[in-house]
Amino acid sequence: MNAAVTSHPSVPAHPPLAAPDIRAQFAAARAAGQRAKDAAEGLGLSEGAAVAAHAGEHSHPLKAVPLQGSWLELLQALEACGPLMALTRNESTVHEKTGVYTHVSATGPVGIALGEDIDLRLFFAQWHAGFAVTELTNGPAKPPSRSLQFFNAHGRAVHKVFVREATDLAAFDAVVQRFALPSAGYVFGPAPEAEAARPDADIDADGLREAWAAMQDTHEFFGLTKKFGVERQQSFRLVEGQFAWRAAPQAVVRLLDEAAVDGLPIMVFVGSGGCIQIHTGPVRNIQPLDTPRAQWINVLDEGFNLHLRTDMVAHVWVVEKPTADGVVTSVEAFDHSGELMAMFFGARKPGKPELQGWRDLVARLPGVQELAHAA
Repeated sequence: MNAAVTSHPSVPAHPPLAAPDIRAQFAAARAAGQRAKDAAEGLGLSEGAAVAAHAGEHSHPLKAVPLQGSWLELLQALEACGPLMALTRNESTVHEKTGVYTHVSATGPVGIALGEDIDLRLFFAQWHAGFAVTELTNGPAKPPSRSLQFFNAHGRAVHKVFVREATDLAAFDAVVQRFALPSAGYVFGPAPEAEAARPDADIDADGLREAWAAMQDTHEFFGLTKKFGVERQQSFRLVEGQFAWRAAPQAVVRLLDEAAVDGLPIMVFVGSGGCIQIHTGPVRNIQPLDTPRAQWINVLDEGFNLHLRTDMVAHVWVVEKPTADGVVTSVEAFDHSGELMAMFFGARKPGKPELQGWRDLVARLPGVQELAHAA
């Protein structure tokens, strides 16, 4: 099978590499401690293209078996495997949740998983390719890492599923065998340039504010942005002072620290474009990590890990959305390219008002004006 070798738009272009060269250089980068995404981009490839190059027979540590859909049926089949680790990430943030894939369903191309721990919103139109991946670890005493990895048409990971110690391996093998398609020959293309937001002056700001005030459910927000042709942060600017307020980049760390101290249950949303993964519950073990290349804030709890690049936080917004249950408040972090890194809410159920403890926590977050006065 010919591996799909395509350049990645966010890294310098390299001359095309043959699959054996990709495998050798990727293995060296992984042995040096690089994460798979970084190792691929160091070769001028998307992660999906690097994984595709490992299909077929070879002697390198990573093996990839192409999979076929239906992706919905594949995810439904995972329930028999017992506990697995679900991973969804974007450029700056990684969300890892361990549990069982249950109550997985879809309406057309939009799916949902509503398990006790695995809580996902699935956008299957973005799911282009899948692989069963086995990778030898650096420690000879450790078993190989085994996962299912799904990518969009540009080779960006949309969701990954990792075997854990309690996983039923026979059931996992059966899922791989059922959906394996070694001849798939997945090809990835370059990602298109992001569309520029319309000028603020072209937006019906008064209509936007009026429609915002009339919302009865937070899920109406996406339709509102489409109706008015407005980009997410642009919508915040246009309702600033009424429904949205700026906070300082440090607000994300403060939020996690104070939620841990207060024992306050929160919701943490991280999206990849093809999947939104949600944690609902308390956070406890909050740990910063600074490396020569990055600064992170980490949640390292049993069953839930979050890894967020604090050095990539460019903007943080506090956003209020009216609902039939009262105002719902989110804290939303964006990177320098305008990509949504993560969203935070107070834990709540439909029909219940927002927790007062969450509102109190948000009111204490550092804001731009507060920092300006302290400078």
